[in-house]
Amino acid sequence: MKLYISPRAPNPRRVQMFIAEKGIRGIEEVVVEIGRNEHRSSDFRAKSPLAKVPVLELDDGRMLGETRAICSYLEGLYPEPNLMGASFEERAFIEMADRRMEFYLFGGIANCIRHTHPGLAPLEQPQFPEFGRSQGEKVREVARWLDEELATRAFVAGERFTIADITAFCAIEFARGLMKFRPGAEGLDNLQAWRDRIAERPSAKC
Repeated sequence: MKLYISPRAPNPRRVQMFIAEKGIRGIEEVVVEIGRNEHRSSDFRAKSPLAKVPVLELDDGRMLGETRAICSYLEGLYPEPNLMGASFEERAFIEMADRRMEFYLFGGIANCIRHTHPGLAPLEQPQFPEFGRSQGEKVREVARWLDEELATRAFVAGERFTIADITAFCAIEFARGLMKFRPGAEGLDNLQAWRDRIAERPSAKC
């Protein structure tokens, strides 16, 4: 299998962390340079029609896009260590937590950065700075809620590390780099402590 990634892009990093946590070996990484518009080339669009990374090329030649779908496929191939839930009930609650991280935290961070950061202007046209700033405010609302949740449990979805922690961690790291968002500096001590613990995991070095 081949995994098409782009350096510094947060969604490929989510898959890379998932693979590292699973201890999966043998998946070749192929770099697609977004800064050079390689994701918009005809060759890559043949693999990913919407010009998005990551994409997992299966051994039979099929292309699997979308981060959550790729992780679901790999969870099926490599069930342990389990990151998406062992029972139907646990799977539902982990998926709920993961979706919240993806839609409300990660999505807001991405919109803020895409529409306010000058370095993203070539990739996001037109930019709407007011929309981006409003998204940044909403991100902080979600972060405050998450900080309260993390006062009651060790991880995003409960008492063990799951895919929801990967999604949230990659979102926070993306915000650290381009929004200059530091939870501890904004009084979100539980979120900061959680972030620092996840950053110590070997998979966080991806």
